[in-house]
Amino acid sequence: MDYKVGLSDLARADLADAVRFMIIEGKSPETVQRIGDELLDAALSLAVLPRRGSSVRRRPGMRKLSHRYWLIFYQINEPARWIEVVRIWDGRKDPVTLHLH
Repeated sequence: MDYKVGLSDLARADLADAVRFMIIEGKSPETVQRIGDELLDAALSLAVLPRRGSSVRRRPGMRKLSHRYWLIFYQINEPARWIEVVRIWDGRKDPVTLHLH
């Protein structure tokens, strides 16, 4: 049985920021759409294989999945079979500014 996946408000904002950044960089609309879709698909694919991401050091229960430059941070609620995507973080940013709940 698959898990359900949801995105936190921060993760949704991160995804919107990624799209805005690519537009500012001058990426074509097709490229922006494709990469945005890839990020969302990667997050939603955790429903099938939720443990494929690696554990986050010093953050018990937090895991991360890499996709291109981005890191998808998430937590698994096993009893509810629920995955919350906490952040979709651009790995090129200063990690000091990353805040995980």
